[in-house]
Order: sequence, then C-alpha cells, then structure tokens
Amino acid sequence: MNYEEHLRSEITRIVREHPANRLLDDSGPYFEDPLVGFAAANNPLFEEYKQIIGPFHLTPDEVLRAELCPAALKAETVISWVLPVAVAVRRSNRRETRLPSHEWAHTRAHGEEFNNNLRRTIVALLEEWGHQAVAPLLSSAFTRVDDGPAGIASSWSERHAAYAAGLGTFSLSDGLITPRGIAHRLGSVVTNLVLPPSTPVTGDHRAYCLVFRGRECTSCIRRCPASAITEHGHDKNICSEYTYTTALGEVGEEYQVSVTGCGLCQTGVPCESRIPPTPSH
Repeated sequence: MNYEEHLRSEITRIVREHPANRLLDDSGPYFEDPLVGFAAANNPLFEEYKQIIGPFHLTPDEVLRAELCPAALKAETVISWVLPVAVAVRRSNRRETRLPSHEWAHTRAHGEEFNNNLRRTIVALLEEWGHQAVAPLLSSAFTRVDDGPAGIASSWSERHAAYAAGLGTFSLSDGLITPRGIAHRLGSVVTNLVLPPSTPVTGDHRAYCLVFRGRECTSCIRRCPASAITEHGHDKNICSEYTYTTALGEVGEEYQVSVTGCGLCQTGVPCESRIPPTPSH
C-alpha cells in the first residue's frame, strides 16, 4: 500500500464528504480541500522549537511516549494538514471591521469540532494499519503555557508542525501563510509509521510574507481590531484577550458558540487565500 497517497486521499475524502464539515444552515462547508504534508519526526526543527517556543514544547517522540507510555516507542512521522476556510465564510468575515462574522465564529467553533473528528479518524486509521498514533492536541500531554519565551504558547504548535512539513511560512501576524493562504485551521498526528517527508520550504521561515520580502504591506495591522499587530509583530496577550474575552462577550451568546475566534487579520489581506505575489512596483 502507498500509505502516503492513501492518507492524502482519505483526508481529502473526509473533508469533502463528512457531514460535520457543513455550516449549520447547510449552505456550504466550513473547509475546502486540504493540503497534507509529512515531516520526519527526527527533523532538527522539533528540537529547535524547545528554544524558539519554550522547553515545554514536546518533540514527536515525547508526544507518542507521553500518551502511549513505552519508553522504547519511537516516532517516525508527523502528518500535518491545512484546512482552508471556505470562500463564503472568508467573504463574510472580509466585510467585518471589529467582530468576527457569524459564519467565521461557527467555523472556529464547529469547524474545529470537525477537525478534532478528523484527528481521531486518522489516528484510528493508522491503528487499523498496525501502527501507533497520537493527535497531539487531543493528548493528555497537551497544555497551554501563558508565560513562554514568546508569550502565550502550548506544548504542541500545529503551525510549527505544518512549517516542518513544508506547508507554509510565518507572517507578521504569527499566522502560517500556505499555498492556500492564511485563513485556515491546522491539524496533525504523530505516528511510528515511516513516511517520506515533504519538501521543506526553502529560504527564510517568513518567506511568504510581503513584509519580510521588503514590501510595504500593512494589511493585517490595519485589519486588527485590537491593535495587537504592529510593524514589530504580534502581541499574543492582546490578541487573546480580545478574541476570548471581548469578542466572545459581545457575540458569543448571539451566535450560540463558546468560542468565536476573530480572523480579521486572516481575511481582507493579500495572503488570505494564496501566497501573495511580490508587486513589480
């Protein structure tokens, strides 16, 4: 069996066909066709993340062993995917200037429930094939850290896993710009199944962001309703306070969700749905 192609096909099939990947009014999906990449578990980046993110950030080996216990268990591959937010949802949020749209909030809340279902399904599939697997964000070892070297962080970063799998590079706003843009949700599974790693992104880890290509792009700065993004970067504490307290407090009950997200910096910007081309002038 070609495990790599089978996984890509299965993840795509689930995104296209699963009934949970539908807006509550059934007007369309939360997410469009995914991108899927693979990182070798021994990629040096995962050790570097302990310095970049914090010593609490887990390596793939640590994720697998924390959940499944055997000290001899060795991780081989991190399977990572990008779920691009559907165009109709992006369009609805593009019109907003202060609070997330109803569709965006439901994508953040219920779309992430679908993403969790996808994580569990891929773990179960790998186990059917006779391999060990863990979805880091669903594992007992997953924790949030409020005072890491880079501010608010967690013991596993889906963005950094996706970067290691060659799926994108970072932006001024701390998001991951992929070939399908920055408006997305991410997921990953760690397994002891050996899979060929995807081609890494060459150049700087911020290569797809116009700002780091020397262009004057202030789109995400202007779109942020909390002023959490400046030319110096993204303040996670301000962003988190606005997203999980202000926005949720204002529209959470109206939208009937327990989390709303914000996403204004991911919509109405040049990198919303693609890697932005460098302007010629």
